[in-house]
This record gives sequence, structure tokens and C-alpha cells, in this order.
Amino acid sequence: MILLEFSGIASLSRYDKYRVNPTSESRLTTSALVVITTCAAALRLHALGSKTLWFDEGVSVAIARLNAYNFLRILWRREANMSLYYALLHIWLWMGTSEAFVRSLSVIFGVATIPAIYYLGRRLFDSPTALIAATFLSVNAFHVCYSQEARSYSLMVLLCVLSTLYFLKTFENSRNSRIYVVLSTLAVYAHFYSLLLIAAQYLTLRYLLPKSVSSEAVWTRAWKAIAILVSPILIFVATTGAGPLKWIPRPGLKDIWNFVVLMTGHGGAVLAIAIGLLAIRGAYDAVPNYSTADDWRVRFLLIWLLFPILFVLLLSIFRPLFLPRYFLFCLPALLLLVASGLCRLRAGWRIPLLLLCLALSLRGTAGYYTQDFDNERDDWRSASNYILQHAQPGDALLFHVPMGRMPYEYYVSLDEKSFSPSVPMVLYPYHGPRVTFLDFVEKPDYARLSDALPHHPRIWVVLSHAKTPSGLDRVGTSLTSLAGAAHANVQQNAFNGIDVLLYQ
Repeated sequence: MILLEFSGIASLSRYDKYRVNPTSESRLTTSALVVITTCAAALRLHALGSKTLWFDEGVSVAIARLNAYNFLRILWRREANMSLYYALLHIWLWMGTSEAFVRSLSVIFGVATIPAIYYLGRRLFDSPTALIAATFLSVNAFHVCYSQEARSYSLMVLLCVLSTLYFLKTFENSRNSRIYVVLSTLAVYAHFYSLLLIAAQYLTLRYLLPKSVSSEAVWTRAWKAIAILVSPILIFVATTGAGPLKWIPRPGLKDIWNFVVLMTGHGGAVLAIAIGLLAIRGAYDAVPNYSTADDWRVRFLLIWLLFPILFVLLLSIFRPLFLPRYFLFCLPALLLLVASGLCRLRAGWRIPLLLLCLALSLRGTAGYYTQDFDNERDDWRSASNYILQHAQPGDALLFHVPMGRMPYEYYVSLDEKSFSPSVPMVLYPYHGPRVTFLDFVEKPDYARLSDALPHHPRIWVVLSHAKTPSGLDRVGTSLTSLAGAAHANVQQNAFNGIDVLLYQ
């Protein structure tokens, strides 16, 4: 159905479309967009609760569950990034706490991005191009993956698309600048890297458009307003630095190629090459010798796509900051270029290439359902359930990473009544019966632990990614040594990314 609708619309040139019945075209376009959005929703809802909440998702839920005081303290101390998402998730958790329900908030943002990219594509180009871009986004495994995760990535993409839409609409009506400022600010509070999109928009206004446009007072007011509204984040970054990101490794050529494969849909080298060639074709009009009316629009998409990636890669020479999922907000620019390139091909090539790309993209999405491709999902569901099912009254529990307590506490909360008599007492991190902001950042007090451990008949130690080439890291070695000193007999069980040790 969607191919018939696309072929009917795509047969119109960007000038012929004004000679047909606009009502018929509008109905056809609306029907196609509804089908595309429905398919996108089905892909993002499929197997939504089948995978365990991994470390980052558990942290999201734990932050969202904090009271106002602890919520603000942890944001300021460490987790200011994604603060908008945590606030929305706090409200969302009032209605449900299952794994699928927690993730469904991200699904909503991901599905909403489909019509958003359509309206952006229609404003930049035309309806056929916009529909193709929406189709590619609907089946893109990279976007499907992070529309199914209890993190802020799908919200960031949605807000970046809407910010860009109102960036363009401000050229037509200066009153839209107010909405543009709000959306851009929210995008930054959804994820810090959204600042790079605002920088791309500024570069477009400064260097691609006439000075008479870029110097208008409306833009000066807009930039000042955004700067004031995001100043708390700028202060946070200035005072905290890259400390929370110190675990990111320096990217190599293989990492960059894997990123390209992910961005293009996780469909392998063939899809990556096909998408790349179509994007180059879409960018062809940006070459000065072939300037067209779309010239600045295409160049803007190139800046949106390339500037954030190249800028962070350059910074990563000195301080690694490159992580593929942080650049999900560049995906709409890529797909709009690809859609533009496809529409500029001869009619006989469009449908076959579209079918090839869609088939490979769907294969990539199917592969994601069976195996993660962008991170090592630590199996907190299995590890937590194992502890709870084998725990006995009086047991103590230590976490190698303080925030490892957060996904564990989530699984305890799902069925706490069933295990309440034997739920182990958490000794580290611990600041009371309820999680506080200190439990996210505490460092172990070995003297206190050494005094407390002998009073418990059994001790559980949870190690999360604690292994180094030379053995356990310093904290892991210290905790296991303390537990071993109190209880000699140890039993070990390994889960994906997690080792559970029982000393008794």
C-alpha cells in the first residue's frame, strides 16, 4: 500500500504537484503518513519488555523516583544531562512500572518523530521527499533501538527536529522565534549534545544566508534567550568538566566505521554504501557549480549531519567524547539527504533502490531484536532475581559500582512483597532505607564495612564490569578482600556483564 501511495506521489515533480487536485494529493499523502507512522509504532512496540533493563536504564528509573530534594542534588552533582527526560519519567512512573511501560515513554517520542520529520522534509523540499525520509526513519534500527530504551535519546531527536522546523518557520514569521527558543532549550535539557545542533543552526544563519537575514534583531534576541535559559547547563559543564564521561574510550577507524553502519540502519556494508551514495546524490546540489534554489537547505543538512560528528571527533583527540548514541540527533539530517537523493534519481531507479534499502533496514531491525549492537547490555534482571531467590534472612549486599544498586532496586520493587523477609541488607552504597543522591556517588568506607561484615552470616558482592587486563580493579579487589576476610567460602555466578559472589 505504501509503495503504491509513494509511487503515485513521487510521479509528480515539485512543480507538477500544483497542477493536480490538491485535495486528492493531501488525502494520499495523509494516508501514506498514517501507514508509515503505524508501522513505526509497531516496530517500536514489538518485544518492548523482552530485554532486561541495563545499567543506564536502571539509573534513569532511580533518578526519576527520587524526591525533589534528592532529584535536584543528583542533577547538580552528576546527572544534569537528560534532566528533562528524568522529570517526564518521574510523572510517567505514576501510571506504571513494568519494563515495557517504563520504556513506552521513549516509544511515544520515537513515533512522534515520524510525522515531525515529514513536516520538516516537506518544508525543506516537498511531500515525496518528506515521505521517503519518514519511511527510512520508521525502519532505521538505530532509531528503533533508542526508541525502546528508558533514556532520553528519542526525546532529544524529536526536540531537535522540532527545533529545526521552527528555525525554518521563523524566517517566515518572527513570532515563531519564541517557539524555536523553547524547543531548542528543551532539546539541550534533553541532552547536552543538542547544543551542537544549535551551533549548526547558527553557522547556517551566519554563513549560508544573506547578512540582511542573519543580522535581524529577532535572531539576536533568540540566541540571547537560549544562552540565558541553558546557562545552568553551561555552568554545570564548566564546573564538572568531562568527569562523568571519562569512561568513553578514544575512537579508532573501526569505531567510526561501526558508527556509520549503525547510523545507516545496521544493515551491513551494502546498506551503508547505498545510503551513503544516496546522501551524496542528495548533497550534489550543494556544489557551487550546480547551485539551485535548494542550495542553502542542502548545505544546512550537511552542517547538521557533519559538524557535530567532526567537532567531537576532533575534541576526542585530546579528550574522548565520541559515543555513537550521542549523535542520534544527526540521523534526521542524513535521512533527509538520502530521501532528496532518491527523489533526484531517474524514475526507474527509485522504487528498486527504495525496496533494497527498506529490506536491508528491516533486516537490521530484526537483528537488533535478537542482539544488541551499540552497548553491552548487562543482565541485571537475571542477576537481581538470582540474588532475591537465593537470599536468606541476615544477608548483606555490596555493590562494586554504587549506581549498580539502581537497577537492582528496580527489580526488587517489582516484586518486593514476595522477597521482603529475605531481601539482603545493602551495606554499600547505603544512606538509609530509601535511595538518596549520595547513593549514586558514594565511595566505600572500608573501615566501616570491615566492622559490619562479620555480623552477617552471608555476604553478596556484585561486580559490574570490574575486570581489567591485570584482574579486578581497585574497588573490586578491596571489596572481595573484605568479604573474603570475614567469610572464606565463596560461590560465584556469572551473568552478562555482572559477577555475583556469595561469601558464606
